[in-house]
Formats: sequence, C-alpha cells, structure tokens
Amino acid sequence: MRHKYATRAIVLGRTPLGEESISASLLTEDFGLIRARSQGARKRGSKMSAGLQTLSSADVTLLRGKDGWRMAGSVLEVNWARKLGTDARRRAARVFDLAERLIRGEREDVEVFGSLSAFLEALPSRAPDDQEALEALAVMRLLQRLGFDAGDTFGESDDYSDAAVQGAREARAHLISRINRGIAASGL
Repeated sequence: MRHKYATRAIVLGRTPLGEESISASLLTEDFGLIRARSQGARKRGSKMSAGLQTLSSADVTLLRGKDGWRMAGSVLEVNWARKLGTDARRRAARVFDLAERLIRGEREDVEVFGSLSAFLEALPSRAPDDQEALEALAVMRLLQRLGFDAGDTFGESDDYSDAAVQGAREARAHLISRINRGIAASGL
C-alpha cells in the first residue's frame, strides 16, 4: 500500500485526460510544483472536481506512484476564480502561468507557496491600481525566490500590506525593469 500525503495546494491549471480524468498542475505547500492525475474528476457528480478548478485553493491527498503523482482526494477551500473580477483573474493567471513556467522540478518551497497564497488573498479587496502593483510585487518576489533577482522586494515574501503596495506603486518603472531582467535571466 502506498503512503498518502496530505497538503495544501493551489490549482494552476488542468488538462483533460481520456474521457473522465484530468492532469492538474498543483503548487503545493510541501512538494512545490507537481502534476497529478485525477481519475474520474470529470465524471458527473465527482467529489473531487470542485477542489480541482483552476485558481482554487484546496486540501489535497496525493499518492506517489511509479508513473507520477495521483490524486486520492481534494477538498475545496476557496474558488478564487469566483471571488476575483475579470481583470484580477487575468492578473492572477499571468502570475501563476509564469510560476508554472519558471519552477522546475519538485522541491519544497514554503516561501513561494506562502507568497502566492497571500497574493491571491490580497487581490480581491484591492482597487485596480493596487492590483497592478500587487501583480508586479508577486512576480518580483517569485523571481527573487527562484534566484533570478537579488534586489529589495518591499517587505517579507507574504507581505502585501498597504505599505508594500505603495512602495511597489512608487517604484513601478524600476520594478518592471527588474522583472524584465529576471525573466531574461531565466531563459524564457
């Protein structure tokens, strides 16, 4: 019998597999970025389908097999796609798409998970100008944590307070320049 692992996850995306299954890209608290197969998640009435929607936070149960990760269960915490407006959803999608492209291999990185979780929590309550600053701040912190930037990030990795957002808004041009250099350094 295989060991079950329980962890928190953010669903970055999902791809259909066969008629009823999916492959989900999960940013997990304990294992980093993984791809896990969920058998029957697209079946009508599936208990796991709610917790595997894109831009959702969920508690997931995983099994490690010889062919990769499999989902044994998921419980939805928050469906961020429903809480976010159209522009905020686009901002979150851009940040998580970049995270999915930059993070390589499975490695525990609680700081990346915490930073991106805090970004999602801060996004719905902010005005559009603040959301732009939040997006830049989240990307800058991701790049810094992955080793593509060494500068100041206006507070701790999970700090999206008014002061951090104000600092990011005031230094927007410099922040965008650093982001562009970091992405170029990553080879994307």
